[in-house]
Amino acid sequence: MTKKKTTFNISKTGNFSEWYSEILNKAEIVDLRYGVKGFVVIRPWGARIIEKMYRIYESALRCTGHEAAVFPAVIPEKNFKRESSHIEGFAPEVFWLDKKQGEDRLALRPTSETAFYEMYNLWIRSYRDLPMKIYQRANVFRNETKATRPLIRSREFHWIETHNAFATKKDAEEQVQDDIRMTEEIMHNIFGVPFLPMRRPQWDKFPGAEYTIGSDSIMPDGKIIQQPSTHLISQHFVKAFDVKFVDEREKEKTPWLTCYGPCMSRILSSVLSIHGDDNGLVLPYTLTPIQVVVIPFYNDKSKKINEAVKNIKTNLLNEYIDVKIDDSDKRPGEKFFFWEMKGVPFRIEIGDKELENKTVSIFIRDIRKKVNVSIDDLTESVKNLGAEYDERLLARANEFFSDKIVDCKNKVDIKIVLDSGKIARFNFCSSEKEGENCAEFVEKELQARVMGTRADINEKAKGNCVICGKKAKVVVYAGKSY
Repeated sequence: MTKKKTTFNISKTGNFSEWYSEILNKAEIVDLRYGVKGFVVIRPWGARIIEKMYRIYESALRCTGHEAAVFPAVIPEKNFKRESSHIEGFAPEVFWLDKKQGEDRLALRPTSETAFYEMYNLWIRSYRDLPMKIYQRANVFRNETKATRPLIRSREFHWIETHNAFATKKDAEEQVQDDIRMTEEIMHNIFGVPFLPMRRPQWDKFPGAEYTIGSDSIMPDGKIIQQPSTHLISQHFVKAFDVKFVDEREKEKTPWLTCYGPCMSRILSSVLSIHGDDNGLVLPYTLTPIQVVVIPFYNDKSKKINEAVKNIKTNLLNEYIDVKIDDSDKRPGEKFFFWEMKGVPFRIEIGDKELENKTVSIFIRDIRKKVNVSIDDLTESVKNLGAEYDERLLARANEFFSDKIVDCKNKVDIKIVLDSGKIARFNFCSSEKEGENCAEFVEKELQARVMGTRADINEKAKGNCVICGKKAKVVVYAGKSY
């Protein structure tokens, strides 16, 4: 009989691409065998993580005055045509259905502004209707022409999108800042994914937006991955749908709208990649589908062990701790490997010795150490250990991110930094239209992209643009993307 593998044994730092592909398969996050390029089946373990992410985000949205809605997955072509820059920006990525509705083609939504604004034209009448803050869970579809990568670059995204309407631009811009704070509070502080809030250059903003702020994180291979974006929508877009309201003085006005899109499937890719190690997944205690796995060691006192295990499970479940008992006939080593590879934070081992001492041994996944805990204090100990667990993961993620930004004085510096898997920061001529030629140089000659300027701090440019030599107006960041 051949022995089952009891180590994951792939170096994340040595070959991240192989590690990522293998862990998605071995940990049963996704299955690529669906047979349609760019579309994957998210398996139960991955779906349960995403469900927890949804719950946390939706709870935060409801606490900030957002209400849930469900919109159709199809959008009529006439909606796209109402705003020229929007259809121009999305047309290459749209999946069109063969059948028409009358004379109109139907599209699988690549994003839902044109669907929401169609209804906001009907729902918004008075200043009393504002602010209107609505979100939905949604699958969106984009006919990505580049090479796809599971969860990272796909043709189907699982996300939340908010579409908010306000009476004034000031209120709308405050919402944009609230969106950035929400990304910080949830994606960074809870999920453990550090990021830079970047105001995109004008040539790279969302089609139909006045400006866009994207949240850029970095993966272990040094490539940038865009996480939640928030947009202040141009009033040209809103006017195209004839969305209006009457203010307190009975004057007709156009509201200001924002949208925000945290993509659960893509954030999951960062969570897996940043925290995982050479033994498999390391998942935040807050997000893991199973927080504690109990491994009983049966012998002559099997009945007493069974009773103790059932009590442990009941006590943990009563405190809303996700727990599983693994009483399968697998060898202990197989069980240990399997749950470590799946990223379960805590493994409780209990047998004769533990019953006699009224203690259990807890294996802590991230630091790979064991501690002994009194059975009577087990529930409280797990909760405390869980909080410490997530603090460690966040601290390590921040440390990983801390040295990724390097100042560059010339093109050679930029190339060296980019090739080393880091983010280059340098003086740049402009993030407006006139800077597009320099950005094109970065894209074509350095195989990277200008991410934009910081949205959270005000950085002053000095000297000249390192690309064209003209007077620098902004400090920009550049990185290699998927």
